[in-house]
Amino acid sequence: MNTNVETQIIRCAKCGANNRVNVGKSERQAVCGRCKAVLSAVAHPLTVTDRNFAEEVEKSPLPVLLDFWAAWCGPCRMVAPVIDKLAQELSGKVRVGKLNVDENQMTAARFHVQGIPTLLILKNGREVDRIVGAQSKEAILQRLKPYL
Repeated sequence: MNTNVETQIIRCAKCGANNRVNVGKSERQAVCGRCKAVLSAVAHPLTVTDRNFAEEVEKSPLPVLLDFWAAWCGPCRMVAPVIDKLAQELSGKVRVGKLNVDENQMTAARFHVQGIPTLLILKNGREVDRIVGAQSKEAILQRLKPYL
């Protein structure tokens, strides 16, 4: 057995399974042993659309933090780095996604999103909390805490 290979445990953002991955051993992308989703050492927010909402959010085994945003929205751009950081820190505990309201008006209308940024916390596909307006990372974490 080669002891020079560094291993890392990466939690699957899709199903929550822990996976032992040999870092730097292969140029191929690592996949989850349970659900076969591509594993990423650095998690990024999912891009959620009208088309993939059911698969990515409603069927998620993990709670979902979904950011409703638009490119022209100044407060949305202020919150974006916080959302990226939360996706990294909460990988495997919470799925973090972003939904562009200009490109996905059906889902935005379904949840009656009237101001952006709006962050929804969804569990088992249902809205359990809503945060409207730009908030600090700490404030968002405080609202997420009961659902972790």
